[in-house]
Amino acid sequence: MSQESNIALQQKFGDAVNSGELGVLVDLVAGDAVDHDPAPGQEPGPAGYQAFFGEMITAFPDLHIEVERLVANDTDVAFAYTLTGTHEGPLMGHPATGKPVSVRGMQISRFEDGKLVERWGSSDQHGMLEQLGLTP
Repeated sequence: MSQESNIALQQKFGDAVNSGELGVLVDLVAGDAVDHDPAPGQEPGPAGYQAFFGEMITAFPDLHIEVERLVANDTDVAFAYTLTGTHEGPLMGHPATGKPVSVRGMQISRFEDGKLVERWGSSDQHGMLEQLGLTP
C-alpha cells in the first residue's frame, strides 16, 4: 500500500469514530488485527474496536478525535491527537459527571492489504480521570 492509501484508511477509521458509524470498522480492520495497547478485555479485530469506541461514545456522546500531527510511510501511520468530549454516560463503572475532557495521545497504525493489522498507542487516561474528578 502507498503512504497516501494508508493515510486515507486511517482517516476513514477516524471519521467512523467521530461519526459513531462503527460498522465501517469491519471493512478497515483485519479480523486478526493486534492492538498492542488494548483496553481491558478488548478482543482482537474489528469487534474489539467497535466495542471500545462504542463504550467511549456512550460515555462521551460528543466524542471527537482531532489529529494534530501525522506522519506516514508505505506501511505505517503515526499521529498525535486530542480527544474531547463531555462525560454524559457510564465510564469504567463511574456514573456521568457532566464534565468536559480534553486529553492528548499518540498512535502508530500498521496497514497491510488495505486493512489495519497492528496498533500501538498511548493516551493520557490518568489526565482524563483527573479532569472528571475520578482520581483519589
